[in-house]
Amino acid sequence: MQKILIAPSILSADFSKLGQEIKDAEKAGADWIHVDVMDGHFVPNLTVGPVVVKAVRPVTKLPLDVHLMIENPEKYVESFAKAGADIITFHIEAEDDPKEVIKLIRYFKKKVGVSIRPKTDLKPIEPILSMVDMVLVMTVEPGFAGQEFIFDCLPKIENLRKIFKKDIQVDGGINASTAVEVRSSGANVIVAGTAVFGTKNYEEAIKNLRGGTDGRY
Repeated sequence: MQKILIAPSILSADFSKLGQEIKDAEKAGADWIHVDVMDGHFVPNLTVGPVVVKAVRPVTKLPLDVHLMIENPEKYVESFAKAGADIITFHIEAEDDPKEVIKLIRYFKKKVGVSIRPKTDLKPIEPILSMVDMVLVMTVEPGFAGQEFIFDCLPKIENLRKIFKKDIQVDGGINASTAVEVRSSGANVIVAGTAVFGTKNYEEAIKNLRGGTDGRY
């Protein structure tokens, strides 16, 4: 049985006090801190870069989970690795040579994740599953916070769990209710933005996402 890990996304945090927000999430029981990186090309939004990762690295002991929603991710792996990322996830749709990106992330001794959009099936990532530490299944179209959860993605998570025994992360439209669905489908790492940072009680929110006190399935 795997412990359910909660990775609050700073995309929904108050950036005027980002360091404190991260400290509060850690104190409330978060397992990772999720950093959404968007380039305005792969997705229609712009967010943060390596400078923000570097700034928040001293603030927390939690792993920094960096999700690259960008074109040509290989160009930025070094910058994010040196800034303090612990996990670097790239999108299979953005990369023609995923094995080279994986090798590059490994070169910097970071954990590797690969992500798929809601309409992408498992076939493109099957050849590299043995090379990665985590698969991130997007349950909304990447680009903006606050979208509604796409329930059609649940069978994909179930099928992935049958062939992949490492971390399965889910991101998009997650709240206490949809978290039940993704946990029962086999995901064990839950990304949540507004479901944590949009609440008054981070500890209670994280506990609800985890599914109770022990958070095991």
